[in-house]
Amino acid sequence: MTRFVLRRLLLSIPVLFGIVFVVFTTARLIPGDPCRAVLGERATDATCNAFIKRYGLDHAILPGLYRRGADLVFVPADIPETLIDNQFLGYLGDVSRGDLGQSIKQSRPVTLMLIERLPTTIELSLLALLIAVIVGVPLGLISGYRRNSAVDVATMAFANLGVSMPVFVLGLLLAYVFAIILKGTPFSLPPSERLSAGVSVLPLVKVWGLQSVQGAPRAFLDFISGIYTFTALITGQWGAFWDALRHLILPAVALATIPLAIVARITRSSLLDVLGQDFVRTARAKGLRERSVVIRHAARNALLPVVTVIGLQLGGLLSGAILTETTFNLAGVGRSIFEAITGRDFAVIQGFTLVIAVFYVAVNLIVDVSYSYLDPRVRLR
Repeated sequence: MTRFVLRRLLLSIPVLFGIVFVVFTTARLIPGDPCRAVLGERATDATCNAFIKRYGLDHAILPGLYRRGADLVFVPADIPETLIDNQFLGYLGDVSRGDLGQSIKQSRPVTLMLIERLPTTIELSLLALLIAVIVGVPLGLISGYRRNSAVDVATMAFANLGVSMPVFVLGLLLAYVFAIILKGTPFSLPPSERLSAGVSVLPLVKVWGLQSVQGAPRAFLDFISGIYTFTALITGQWGAFWDALRHLILPAVALATIPLAIVARITRSSLLDVLGQDFVRTARAKGLRERSVVIRHAARNALLPVVTVIGLQLGGLLSGAILTETTFNLAGVGRSIFEAITGRDFAVIQGFTLVIAVFYVAVNLIVDVSYSYLDPRVRLR
């Protein structure tokens, strides 16, 4: 097991390198002048020259490749000179030191922006995935066991509706129903923001009296404090916990519809495949109760592809919550990446994408390791 994990971690290095290279070059090859995209009407030739020198955009992007305003210029003669002196190698050096750069648009370190924005997306994604798993897996099991029944047809119709309905449409419908139609009732839910006016979650450093802590431990505590529901729960701030949870329900439900539908359909298909295998017929022939046959034998073996899909969905939720965050006015990773792309904020695009890629690799590793526990026939070496 240890050798398998170490091998996967080593193999993830070229994957992350490839992601960094593709994102770095793609961001800089987008048509347009980054100076005028950031400064807008304030951009003049003098300010753009100072802007380009300040952020090192006058150096070669890759060996021999330059950006001159809105145009890309390739100078083959400069390749030997720029093999080492180029923006890509400079960025790799910064990343190796833990420096993700500084936002061009906001003039702030990308690391601080991640500490502020990433907890929102993690909190929203985990709750959405929890809803998708808790609802989707049982629906898939029931639908697969009662194949072609009314329950099966209704479940698959619900799954198809969940996949086909755009998130922003469902989000606006939910906000209209629960924030306007049901306003003033016990079922009313807030349509936006993370906390109500006047409600706050005290950070961990203040609750635990750790104001003197600095550096990486302080950054970690600030990051955890940004996950409001978790922080309020472990510190006993019950009013803030319920308020933060109520604000998360509508965006989490809207975000969970597509993964819920996918999980339900994959669970159904996998269970149908397992129910026709010999070991299930043997379990029934031994006289085991039908519930034990389905849950203990068939369902456990049917979960392998489901776990894979759940892992991929978590990575997708972390990077694909743009519409949900915009609809419900949440400042998370998806919305930040969208704003960075439209504003040519290269450092933010690269930093946020790199962190999401690391999450993807970590989730896939956890999924692979979980196979050996779900199915003892799987051996990881």
